[in-house]
Amino acid sequence: MRVLDFDGTIYDGESLLDFYLFTVRKDPRVLGYLPIALFYAVRYRLGRVTLEQLDSAMRRVGSRYLRRLTSRPGFDMDRLVNQFWDANMHKIMDWYTPQADDVVVTASFDLVAGEACRRLGITRCIGSTLDLESLTVGYLNFGPDKPLHFQRILGKKTAIDAFYTDSAFDLPMIDLARRAYMVEHGRVRRIK
Repeated sequence: MRVLDFDGTIYDGESLLDFYLFTVRKDPRVLGYLPIALFYAVRYRLGRVTLEQLDSAMRRVGSRYLRRLTSRPGFDMDRLVNQFWDANMHKIMDWYTPQADDVVVTASFDLVAGEACRRLGITRCIGSTLDLESLTVGYLNFGPDKPLHFQRILGKKTAIDAFYTDSAFDLPMIDLARRAYMVEHGRVRRIK
């Protein structure tokens, strides 16, 4: 089985950022949530905040963003996600050809990345989760949490023949794989 990260690996860019900017065009009131999210994301990448601090901040910001976004009369998340992918499927990288047993493991929300996967014919997408009823983040699926969620869903003994990523932050998933590949600007290079 091939297991793949999504953003920067299959998708040329960060789908959550692109989705957020797409929603800003639909409702400019959500613009104020970007600086807070970027502040914590950059500090995490620089090692200045812990995973727990990032998780807590993203949950708070995510809930506020969802409340604002969904407060529009007639709001329909499925329609919004479909409109986003209608405009962005062209950003799936040329190197990627879906295979029947592919699994996507991503920090992006399964609600967003899951639709792209469905369109690509990928039946298993393990991402961060949103609860649209309570307007809260279920869990964030990045760093050391990725293999935990992967194994919880597919089983601890599930073999990963090849793992593809664009980031060393995926080392916990790389460690589980027989082979690993780094994707940089659409070029694939074996690293394990």
